[in-house]
Amino acid sequence: MDEDGLPEFLADLDASWRGLSLTMPLKRSVMQLLDSVSPVAGTAGSVNTVLLGDGLRIGDNTDVPGATAAIRERYDGRVRTAVVVGGGATAASVALALGELGCWVATLLVRDSERAAETVQRVTYNEGPLLVVGPLEGEPLEADIVVSTIPAEAQNPDLVDRLAGIPVVFDVVYATWPTPLARSVGPDRTLVSGLDMLVHQAALQVALMTGLREIPIDAMRAAGEQALAARSSG
Repeated sequence: MDEDGLPEFLADLDASWRGLSLTMPLKRSVMQLLDSVSPVAGTAGSVNTVLLGDGLRIGDNTDVPGATAAIRERYDGRVRTAVVVGGGATAASVALALGELGCWVATLLVRDSERAAETVQRVTYNEGPLLVVGPLEGEPLEADIVVSTIPAEAQNPDLVDRLAGIPVVFDVVYATWPTPLARSVGPDRTLVSGLDMLVHQAALQVALMTGLREIPIDAMRAAGEQALAARSSG
């Protein structure tokens, strides 16, 4: 599914559909096709969840609370400063999640600062941390946590070395695992995986679409691990 085909796809859905889970590049382009969006989706400027019912399309964003839950599942320390690698929709959601955890300033590492302008505007002007944009290349960085939202193939050795002094590493990638950044994390550092975030945000999606209050997160994680293992071996 691409952006051009999304309007027709939505128009063809019948009443048996309760909702959709979206990934990039649809998270931002879908917003113009919806009747309304939740406050968190409006703030983030991206929708990863579309709820369908009564002839309406309602957009929501479970990436923000999913990222918050994933971090807190693995790490309960302070989050005052951060480095976020990448400047797209997922980076915006993660930066807002970091703000909820107390982060007040984050360095946004991007290849093209102009493409990150929307993320900077949405996060900085919506009670998120102050975002300072910088290049992917440079001197080693210090922070409480680093979050990478870029593909594994974009994580070159220089970037990994630049982030080696940051004690908590959160890589949102899950399909190509472990990433170079994840492999660099030793026993003296904390690793939060993309599967952690995937499971938590998906559990929230299930709750929104079904009304269930208790979601079997452990079973969902096991299913995810099994699917990723099968993909890697196949």
